[in-house]
Amino acid sequence: MSEASALPEIDTRLATILVVLAAIGFGTVPFFAKELNAAGLPAHVIALSRYALTALVLLPFLRFRNGLWRATLWGFATGVALGLGWISYVEALDHVPVSTAGVLYMTYPIFTLAIAWVFFREAPGRRALIAALIILAAAMLAMSPSAVSPEQVPALLLSLTAPLAFGAGINILTRLLIALKPLSRMASVTLGSVIGLAPLMVGSDIQAVAQLVISNAWLIAGLALATALIPQLIYTINAPIIGSARTAIAGSIELPTMFVVGWLAFAEPAGIVQLIAGAMVIASIAITPPRAARGVTGTISARRN
Repeated sequence: MSEASALPEIDTRLATILVVLAAIGFGTVPFFAKELNAAGLPAHVIALSRYALTALVLLPFLRFRNGLWRATLWGFATGVALGLGWISYVEALDHVPVSTAGVLYMTYPIFTLAIAWVFFREAPGRRALIAALIILAAAMLAMSPSAVSPEQVPALLLSLTAPLAFGAGINILTRLLIALKPLSRMASVTLGSVIGLAPLMVGSDIQAVAQLVISNAWLIAGLALATALIPQLIYTINAPIIGSARTAIAGSIELPTMFVVGWLAFAEPAGIVQLIAGAMVIASIAITPPRAARGVTGTISARRN
């Protein structure tokens, strides 16, 4: 099937719903990552497993002709940053509860707005800024100080590279990759992740890793499909339609999803504090106005911040 096939018009409300659904898929990452960690797979192997299938499937959609090489290279760079940043998140999940690692990861809307302001001269709108601050407050509310020991602090601080990379990636996706069609965007970013992670395999016992991958094939498949290929496709198509601010906030539905995963899969407590934090996240989605990225075609005109 050719990527040139016409995509139906998607309005900002539907695009927001689809980004939310994609983010729910992203929010199931802790289940697969913690199970694979427990099985003995290193963090960099788990990260590579997540991106490799998508990169392989979408390899034919890489584009360099007709001036598209610049956008493709930006996609590669984004992928490298996302892949390496994601390792720190997986490492954090191995040391602390899902909710604790998740709340720090969910600070990425702040990084998204800050990067848009500093590098793209887009000052955050009042409602977008309020929504991002609500997300931050929800994250702080959900993180119990008793859940973090002094030994865990370095891993948690290092895990901030993940939301930083994701915030940068949202800005690049919604601004610098719009010359590429959706599948080409995904191809460049996921291949960049593989390129960034592959050198880390040099010091690994390939035979032992292969045996672990085979024995945990269903988890690897779930990680690749449910948290990467399918939700990333939905996310990549719809994020430029609603812009970086609302994309960041809508994607924050990952936080309550993580609470549910931690509660159901790992018997982690999800009390009234977590429920309030989840409600704050959903409220922040509702108050964030959409803002379409420049150059996006095939969408209706979006309201401005």
